[in-house]
Amino acid sequence: MPHILVVDDDTRLREVLKRYLLRNGFLVTTAEDAADARAKIASLSFDLLVLDIMMPGESGLELTESLRRESQLPIVLLTARGEPDDRIAGLEAGADDYLAKPFEPRELVLRINSILRRVPRPQEAAELRLGRWTFVPEREELRCGDETIRLTSAEASLLKVLASSPGMVLTREELTERSRISGNARTVDVQVTRLRRKIEPDPRLPRYLHTVRGEGYVLRPD
Repeated sequence: MPHILVVDDDTRLREVLKRYLLRNGFLVTTAEDAADARAKIASLSFDLLVLDIMMPGESGLELTESLRRESQLPIVLLTARGEPDDRIAGLEAGADDYLAKPFEPRELVLRINSILRRVPRPQEAAELRLGRWTFVPEREELRCGDETIRLTSAEASLLKVLASSPGMVLTREELTERSRISGNARTVDVQVTRLRRKIEPDPRLPRYLHTVRGEGYVLRPD
């Protein structure tokens, strides 16, 4: 299921959109402001962001501009101001679409689906062995007999991309774009560290997930 992050300081609207999107086949996480959204984006992998413009503190436009400098995460802006100049400002900031309040939730779903159809999804990797572990992409988990380790969405997205190109060095920028992990190079480093704790016999001396200095990372499975 596509994972949507809904960011709005209006609690009632957040919950309405969450329930509606859940009923229409999406996985949904909510955030009450830009700071909360940044924290969620740093730890989870999202397919699209639904973002209110008018929020206390950092505005939706400012957050859009900031995210666009480091990520291609699709963004739909919501606003109570529907003038052409406002719409243009949102698109210039890097948003993929713009919806004026009040709106029909069904229209939001149609726009989300339209955007997601245009966004290529990472190539799915087959199961592969990493020492005692077998990575099962469709279940986003590591298995060893009856033992199972569940990966976070961000960890699984990153490992899928690495597993789809075994032995190939991928830059942090390529990993960010192909896995659609929201963040920057530091975010990729953090997720690699977390992955190593789960797949490596000794994370300090990686056997499978290697750092190539000055270039990026490479996965060398068994």
